[in-house]
Amino acid sequence: MAGSGPISQNMDWPHEYPPVEKQIAAVAALTEGNSIRATERLVGVHRDTVMRLGVRIGQGCEALHDMMFRDLHIQQLQFDELWAYVGKKQKRLKPGEHTEKGDQYTFLALDALNKAFVSYRVGKRDGETTLDFVQDVRNRVLGIPFISSDAFLPYEPSIRKVFGNQCHYGQIVKAYVGEPPKDAARRYSPGTVVGVKRFQVIGFPPKFLTSTSLVERANLTVRMGSRRFTRLTNGYSKKLENHAAAVALFVGHYNLCRVHETLRMTPAMALELTDRPWSIAELIEVANGMLTTEQLPN
Repeated sequence: MAGSGPISQNMDWPHEYPPVEKQIAAVAALTEGNSIRATERLVGVHRDTVMRLGVRIGQGCEALHDMMFRDLHIQQLQFDELWAYVGKKQKRLKPGEHTEKGDQYTFLALDALNKAFVSYRVGKRDGETTLDFVQDVRNRVLGIPFISSDAFLPYEPSIRKVFGNQCHYGQIVKAYVGEPPKDAARRYSPGTVVGVKRFQVIGFPPKFLTSTSLVERANLTVRMGSRRFTRLTNGYSKKLENHAAAVALFVGHYNLCRVHETLRMTPAMALELTDRPWSIAELIEVANGMLTTEQLPN
């Protein structure tokens, strides 16, 4: 699937949205790591409108990814989870706020060769979210892929349940000088690696290829490209729905619009899903077209 050409000036946008040129500028700013208020100052559009636009396009990107990234022939996948929080830190949660507030992890499946984000899920770092994430990967990937992850406990049972023996799965475990705190909110960087162990868990994964280095580097790209993941700021998400939409917007832009420096093409081009990089205008138009009337945010 390719973009549908220059963005239409007659798109069916609600009247409160700004002109097309400002929509493009706002989405470009958001995908370059600017906050909502910084985008408001740069583009000259009220922050509430910027927020609604980001959620709308993010939800459209989620639907676009769900439709577009399927039946993929992927050789190597790397799994990892990226910490953030919504509303407040986990330790400040009150009874009844467990699901929507506090720590929220973004599970990422990176195609190690084509650099594409094949699948992602936002939720708690638990078995339920892990199983949902692994099932989504299986729904998108054909054949018998080689999967690498760290030793997060829910990975192995989830991969065994979903893939069975239709994968080669290896785990990498790193030991550090002075193990960092278990609380992700306090772990800004790991210590010095003093030991690495690799384990064959399912099938026959080659140990020399069992690694999470690429997806861990991709985590940095996410933190730089989406302000909601920047630590020690007030740019964190206040609603889980908005956080998930921001992740989807970033992934859509990364896969379809951003030319990878190593590949010299976008990840979607490397997967032969498109024949050229999309412009932000095309991403906005196609993502908007993916939304039905019932799905449109208020």
